[in-house]
Parts: sequence; C-alpha cells; structure tokens
Amino acid sequence: MNDNLKLQNQLCHRFYTVSNAFSRAYRPLLSQLGITYPQYVVMMALWEQDGIAINELLKRTHIDGGAMSLILKKLQAKGLISVIEGKKDKRSRYVYLSEAGAEAREQAADIPQQMRCQFEKLNSEEIKQLYTLIDKLSDNLQEILCARQSPSGS
Repeated sequence: MNDNLKLQNQLCHRFYTVSNAFSRAYRPLLSQLGITYPQYVVMMALWEQDGIAINELLKRTHIDGGAMSLILKKLQAKGLISVIEGKKDKRSRYVYLSEAGAEAREQAADIPQQMRCQFEKLNSEEIKQLYTLIDKLSDNLQEILCARQSPSGS
C-alpha cells in the first residue's frame, strides 16, 4: 500500500479528530448557555463588537454563509440576538446582542480557562506555537482556495 494513503500519515485527519474532540469538550461547558460551539463562535465575535454587519461577521468567524444563516436564526429563537436591516442600505443586515445575549458573556467568561485546564499535556509555549502554525496553515489554505476561485488570467 502507498504510504501516502495511510490514515496515520494524513494531517487533515488529525485536524478532523481534534475538531471533533474540541466539540465534545466544549459541549458540557456550553450546555449552561444552551448553545453549540458554532453559536459560541458567533457570540464571541458579537461580545467583541456588537452591532456588526453579517458580511463582517462572516469574515471574522470564517463560517460559511449558509451555516451562518442557520446559526443566526437559532440564536434569534433563543433570544440572544436580533438581526436588523441597515438604515442606509436595506440590503445590509446587522446583528445585535439582546440583553440576554450580553448577559451570557458573563456566564461564558470562565469557559476559555476551563478549556485550557483540559490541555494538561501542553505548556503555554507549545500552545503559542500551535497558534502560529495553525494560523500559517490556515492562511496557506485560504490563499490556495482564493487562487482556485479567481477568474483565469487574473
């Protein structure tokens, strides 16, 4: 068998496995808020900047547009946000935290530290290295995707 096709030699499978493990690790921490991890990502972006345009929210979170629509509908149904059309441009829509959404920030304040405590085998320097390497990999993949999507001859 070609070694290139062995599962143990696939970087992408490691990310898939880690992504699933993160989702499972976050689940009990987010259950107190009644939200999923993708919803948490959107809420974190809104806790950083409330009243953000959806297109900016897409850029910040790197969440697919279709998935974002579903996430926003669910967060609205839970009473955590409201989505309002722009005053100047009716095609633009902005997302605002509700009072409950703003209060959820306090409930979520210790979640990052609780997650950090689960990384017993990684020290702070290793975590910083992971940030750097993962960001580098992500940037590289984004460049490849953008190159594929750009029209020929550009």
